[in-house]
Amino acid sequence: MNADEKNFTEPIITAAAQVAQSVGAATLFAYVGSIRDLPALSEAIKPPTKLVLVCRDQQDIDKAKEISAQILSVPKFSLTRMGQIKMATLIAFSQQLLKSDDVFVFLTGISEGDIDTLVTMRVGKEYEIFRSVGQPKLTEHIRRPVFERVLRLTLELAHEGREGKPVGALFVIGDHREVQKYSHEGRINPFKGYTEKERNILDDSIGDTVKEIAKLDGAFIIKGNGVIVSACATLRPAISDEPIPQGVGTRHAAAASITGCTKSIAMTLSESTGDVRVWRLGSMITEIEKQPAGSMDGTKPPLAG
Repeated sequence: MNADEKNFTEPIITAAAQVAQSVGAATLFAYVGSIRDLPALSEAIKPPTKLVLVCRDQQDIDKAKEISAQILSVPKFSLTRMGQIKMATLIAFSQQLLKSDDVFVFLTGISEGDIDTLVTMRVGKEYEIFRSVGQPKLTEHIRRPVFERVLRLTLELAHEGREGKPVGALFVIGDHREVQKYSHEGRINPFKGYTEKERNILDDSIGDTVKEIAKLDGAFIIKGNGVIVSACATLRPAISDEPIPQGVGTRHAAAASITGCTKSIAMTLSESTGDVRVWRLGSMITEIEKQPAGSMDGTKPPLAG
């Protein structure tokens, strides 16, 4: 590590510790891959703030285990800085590592780069990330592992596409009986005739099948316990009281409307931008932006696709 790198990293760690203490942060999150000196970070963070290390692969996990800290495993994708923060905090919230009104500090940097970004916010106050968190729990009708599994699959689709081509997708989770009232199968249901165990999203072996079917038009409808009810479904929801964002495509409009008239959560993948958006109560909770190819960071694209 040269002097410039050391002088750039150490002040950020020091500042993060000071900010965490001054604002009474419950948690400080840090991407392991962006921290060169984990012991220094661990020593700087004082109770009651707890340190959570965000790990993107086994190498990160092995490194994180060298110090005393909680580990949060997230998918390894090229995201903007805010995309990294949104993905990690959403997973942390689904695992109850964060709760409403918590203040947290986040350290990250560009993908595979050193830390250069310090963010602090209060859960429920940041409109762009947790618009509806102050209302009933994010996943009250959905098992947390199911929420996280669908999020990971959607992010994998955003990152990989199918056969190198971008795809769009729509997943609706929870309150499946009500959701089905506002939907119909536009083509044959690929999961019809299989046992619930064979079509549970938590089964790792089903991931590739879901990704393949995602190339087709229509929505996945998934029970709160992870069982896939149908795929390739056409949604015709009642009009929600919540205003639908201007400029959204039909996939996003359907997600907004179906979550506005049912107790479900929807995840959409934009075919045009590769961005993942989470919808609840008729509104977008968060948007996880994919880092544009060849870019060090990205700007927020329009709601398209």
